[in-house]
Amino acid sequence: MNRRTLLASAALAMSLGGAALAQDTTKACFVYVGPIGDGGWTYQHHQGALAVQEAYGDKVEIAWQESVPEGADAERVLTQMALSGCNIIFTTSFGYMDATNAVAAKFPDIKFEHATGYKREHPNVATYDARFYEGRAVLGHIAGKMTKSNKIGYIASFPIPEVIQGINSYYLHAKKVNPDVELVVTWAYTWFDPSKEADAARAMIDQGVDVIAAHTDSTAPLGEAAKENGAVIGFGQASDMAAFKPSPRVASIIDNWAPYYVKRVGAVMDGTWEQGASWAGMPEGEVVIGEITEAVPADVKAEAEAMIAAITAGEYHPFTGPINKADGSAWLAEGEVADDGTLAGMNFYVEGITAEIPN
Repeated sequence: MNRRTLLASAALAMSLGGAALAQDTTKACFVYVGPIGDGGWTYQHHQGALAVQEAYGDKVEIAWQESVPEGADAERVLTQMALSGCNIIFTTSFGYMDATNAVAAKFPDIKFEHATGYKREHPNVATYDARFYEGRAVLGHIAGKMTKSNKIGYIASFPIPEVIQGINSYYLHAKKVNPDVELVVTWAYTWFDPSKEADAARAMIDQGVDVIAAHTDSTAPLGEAAKENGAVIGFGQASDMAAFKPSPRVASIIDNWAPYYVKRVGAVMDGTWEQGASWAGMPEGEVVIGEITEAVPADVKAEAEAMIAAITAGEYHPFTGPINKADGSAWLAEGEVADDGTLAGMNFYVEGITAEIPN
């Protein structure tokens, strides 16, 4: 082991607080794909971790590691966390899926919770996700109503079902209110890289896009929109990104992980934790639309709020037919609602999206 590895291991051990814990203290640990100051995805997961601390006080110790790459590094970090005395470990990015299951096999007494994945290969592994596509429907409605160029953009991270669901929902609801709308999709191939995200936003703006949504983690796309002095608007992603209110950030999709984290840590504490697969959304308060600002016309805001209420009440599903696939084949008949299995494995665009899904 070289000096750099030794120093890194020592630093991680210090950040995790060591292995010694009082028997009546539960240690909840979190692995983050980005920095907690990213203003988006990781920031919001960390708010959930802090909610656990607030809920249980000195009965719980929380620990975390930021900016852990998806791959071999994740398995190393998870192993060190397990050895440090963590009772439950939350791995908060899709690419941690295999590492989570590999390490869980070695530590059967520790509970592992993996965000947005689907593999539960061991009884001590659970998965949890959010129905982000519900929020994308609302943002798409606003985008379709507010675009002046009829070109809206979507900065995508990786071609996985979670992201494709969002693209489809965003476009479908923009198209419903604006038949002339076109969607530009740019794949960034990163969750968090402000430089790449900014480049993607600039390229879209150069193509005439005037509304930008993103499924990446930084505030960079909103920063680029802000430079356009009102000509381009966008949305907060994963967290509120309130610093960009009232424009270019005209609304946001907020991931509220706090209730789930508090519940699952509590289940470890009282011995009731069980393997499960959670997929919650607006009805459960896990997907929240942040303040719709005064930059949005009053009638558009009212329509968006009505959609939020309908989804929350279970009266409307964003994937309700008739909907065809991009190749023109039928998918959902009139009034038919997409089943969870199809959504969880979604690998196709809906009709009207002309971009390609990368392999």
